[in-house]
Amino acid sequence: ELYRGYVEELSHKGLTHYPDIVLGYIEKQVKLPGSILPPVRFLYIFAAYIWHSVFGSEPLAALRNVASFFNILTLGIAAILAWRVCKPGESVAVTALVVFAPTQLHMSQHALVDGFFTFWALLTLWMLWENLQSPRSWGWLCGYTVSLALVLLTKPENCSFVWIAIVIVLTANRRLKYGMVTKELMIATALGPLLGVVILILLAGGADVLFGVYRLLIIKNLQLPYAIKTGDGPWHRYLIDLMLVSPIIMLLAIGALMRIDRTRRLEMFLLTFIGGSYLVMCNLKYGMNLRYANMWDVPLRFLALSTVVGLIAPLGRWRELVFVVIVVLICALEMRQYMILFVDFPLYELVTEGFLRALHILK
Repeated sequence: ELYRGYVEELSHKGLTHYPDIVLGYIEKQVKLPGSILPPVRFLYIFAAYIWHSVFGSEPLAALRNVASFFNILTLGIAAILAWRVCKPGESVAVTALVVFAPTQLHMSQHALVDGFFTFWALLTLWMLWENLQSPRSWGWLCGYTVSLALVLLTKPENCSFVWIAIVIVLTANRRLKYGMVTKELMIATALGPLLGVVILILLAGGADVLFGVYRLLIIKNLQLPYAIKTGDGPWHRYLIDLMLVSPIIMLLAIGALMRIDRTRRLEMFLLTFIGGSYLVMCNLKYGMNLRYANMWDVPLRFLALSTVVGLIAPLGRWRELVFVVIVVLICALEMRQYMILFVDFPLYELVTEGFLRALHILK
């Protein structure tokens, strides 16, 4: 409802009056006991506004259509990355696993910013990988810089998860050596978010206004009853949630961690990214939700497939057949999880209590 209101306001007032929308949010948020969604998640709102203007969709439908469309684009990025780094059969298998990922399917059905954010986070991760493999390529550098800026414009508070993870990836490269870190890449890593912040300041009408938005968001979120009830837990909460939603994928991904070595550069890269972002995300008071981990879906399926490939390697001429059977079974189990959690139950918010009730662990 809030996103729809922002899209309607943008349609009526125009982009030049966006600071008025931000000020209106501040005036409303000050009076409320808990936090509400801020209009500085600009890119999602603007994309829905464009969709609404071009296709004439009702604002809420435009938001839902944008989320669905970018979920399809996420699948496209996963397929392209798999095609570039995997064998043909393996690239098809990775794409199939992403197609049936329960939380990806869920995000494509609702007007939620997190699936939209996942696209930009995954695009940034892909651009980072390409820059590590092809140092000083200006095309990849420009793509990486722009994608970092767009991640921040989509959801600034979650952009920190991605950016800190990237810094950890670049730092760990010195020891793990999955690519080459150049001075140009380090500059781009700082320049992208800086560009996003400058654009946000212009949209908000000043740095003080933007700071006020986030000060209110943090203070009010700590007072929100729903966040207090569902957004806390131990550091391993995300592991539990992921195991409840996609148990086979999680077990296989953990298996990839157990058999990692320096020759598996992509796996080390993806594990470092997941670990770096996990380190931040599991330490947020009242700020844990599996929606935020949606950006791990594609990396986890790369890791899961790596384990499958390793397990069937000794099978000789039966390897291809067993590989196909295993991938089909995993996809079927993932689809079954989606049906249980999001169709039969159905869940909207991705919190632990909901998963436990949907799976009849809690009655």
